[in-house]
Amino acid sequence: RKRFLFLVTPPLPPQPEKRGGVADRLWASRVLSPRCMFCRCLSLAPAIRLRPPSVHLRPLVFASPPSPRRQPLLMKPVVVFVLGGPGAGKGTQCARIVAKYGYTHLSAGDLLRDERKRPGSQYGELIESYITEGKIVPVEITISLLKRAMEETMAGNAQKNKFLIDGFPRNEDNLQGWNKTMDGKADVSFVLFFDCNNEVCISRCLERGKSSGRSDDNRESLEKRIHTYLESTKPIIDLYEKMGKVRKVDASKSVDEVFDKVVNIFDKEG
Repeated sequence: RKRFLFLVTPPLPPQPEKRGGVADRLWASRVLSPRCMFCRCLSLAPAIRLRPPSVHLRPLVFASPPSPRRQPLLMKPVVVFVLGGPGAGKGTQCARIVAKYGYTHLSAGDLLRDERKRPGSQYGELIESYITEGKIVPVEITISLLKRAMEETMAGNAQKNKFLIDGFPRNEDNLQGWNKTMDGKADVSFVLFFDCNNEVCISRCLERGKSSGRSDDNRESLEKRIHTYLESTKPIIDLYEKMGKVRKVDASKSVDEVFDKVVNIFDKEG
């Protein structure tokens, strides 16, 4: 803290009216001489007081930090589960729904097959063995792939929050895993159920297998898949039906006839 020393001197004595005489010289020697001034300062020393300088405080004004740029809030995903036996036409109808209503189609099976083919995938061999045997891939793998696909889609366009999830959930474990991971993070609007006769499904898949190159489009794998569907997936559909969330379509008819029914459902659901 700084301190200032103020020297206070009395006013000078009046200069004599008569100039040029002895009185004038005496006045000058007493008032103007350095020695006399020094003596006068010493004589006034007791009267000197150390005073803190007057400090005028101004309120501190802090520049407010720049407000962070507001990030657009991501809308919550709206999901339609698309279920049905192998060969029921889920993928064909989903492609039409995407074209007409702007949904994003996520096939759990396609995501798993793509992950199986991805170089360096730690799940590749495991997924391959499960698919070939007609078994259901562990839920942690499937949900992580679905969640990543939804996040990537919405990161590119936050308004694209409507998803068709095809072939999921396939069993109770899938459903519990979804509820645990996505509870409060996604809304399931309804379940679109394509109901189709098993023999019709097998026939369609065998025909598809001639050009699809899928390792599971053969009769042995198809019979296992249908058995798994009836044993594990159908109870999930029945559970959602009790909740009033199943929209059932007869998938044994032609592609156009099936889609007409699908359009009625989506127009009604909004």
